[in-house]
Amino acid sequence: MFDVVVVGAGPVGLYIAALLLQLGHRVAVLERHVTTSRQSRAIGIHPPALAALDAVGAAHTLVSSGIRITHGAAYSGGRKVADMDFARPSAEYPFILSVPQYLTTRTLESTVEALDPAALRRGVHVEEVVDDDGCLRLRGQQDGSAVEFSGRFVIAADGVHSVVRGGLGLEPRLRTYPDYYVMGDFLDETMYGNKAVLFLEPGGIVESFPLPGGIRRWVVRLGVPCAEPTPHTLAALIKKRTGSAVDSASNTMISAFGVTSRLVSRMVHGRIFLLGDAAHEISPIGGQGMNLGWLDAAALAPIISDALRTAARSPAAKELADFERDRQRAAKKAIWQASLNMALGRPLPPKLLSARNALIGRAITFPLFSELVVRRFTMH
Repeated sequence: MFDVVVVGAGPVGLYIAALLLQLGHRVAVLERHVTTSRQSRAIGIHPPALAALDAVGAAHTLVSSGIRITHGAAYSGGRKVADMDFARPSAEYPFILSVPQYLTTRTLESTVEALDPAALRRGVHVEEVVDDDGCLRLRGQQDGSAVEFSGRFVIAADGVHSVVRGGLGLEPRLRTYPDYYVMGDFLDETMYGNKAVLFLEPGGIVESFPLPGGIRRWVVRLGVPCAEPTPHTLAALIKKRTGSAVDSASNTMISAFGVTSRLVSRMVHGRIFLLGDAAHEISPIGGQGMNLGWLDAAALAPIISDALRTAARSPAAKELADFERDRQRAAKKAIWQASLNMALGRPLPPKLLSARNALIGRAITFPLFSELVVRRFTMH
């Protein structure tokens, strides 16, 4: 029997597995996919998450692989509206790190494998978790055969459509938003360097972020879903709204998505714990979801470890209550911040947009307001 079985080998599942392995516990990580994705997906790692990743020795590798975004700027109609300094809130990590998710996953997977080469089990489809008098049994399929794993604790980090969460009969609170986006990565031929750039335009916001390898991500807000995004269509939208020309032939990733948020009423269910997207889905606008999952894991790992070391059947009720309260509060804050980010990016009539942008430009010159905005963007 394992001390902990983690379901899901995404960034959050691998991270908590590394934390627990480092603390000397027996851990199995069950992942249904046989291979890892090569998609860039989530790219932003904020300073508090970098500090958490440093606990397993992953921060240095990621920082050396990524782009340090120390500044941001907002433009409208070709004129600069505001500057943002992301370096101020953190002395240790004075930047937001931009790195493709597949590199983040690869780094954490290597960390887990160095601690225990047998911990990660791929191709395992977990179908149910059964509590057998203190032993949690996970049953499923691997290569067409029935398999079973058992553990004292189970951590569900298996994403938005969590099988473990579904087996508990939980239905998270769902909220939908009137926001749709097309996102793509292209060769960076701009003059923005390592800056994050927001274009606040009448047709809706356009966001742009640097990636390693001379690539830049572009995210364009739409009012309706885009069923079949193409690099040419996205390049045309970018040109129309911002004046920036991108080479559609250089595209390496493109996707379209609508936005929902989900939040479970409880993250703790006996000796089963929900982390990351299994517990809370956050809008990608603002890039806080993956980071939030890591901070969940950093808070939970010592609680589980203490229970394992003292042979307690379950962690202390007060510790669990405090964990759940604090992490739910953090999730609600992230959902609110993402909602605000999306609201600021919606279309406005030109005169109203100009007045709002002027207000933002004046407000950002006040140190207290500027500090608040930057701390919100960097998850401090």
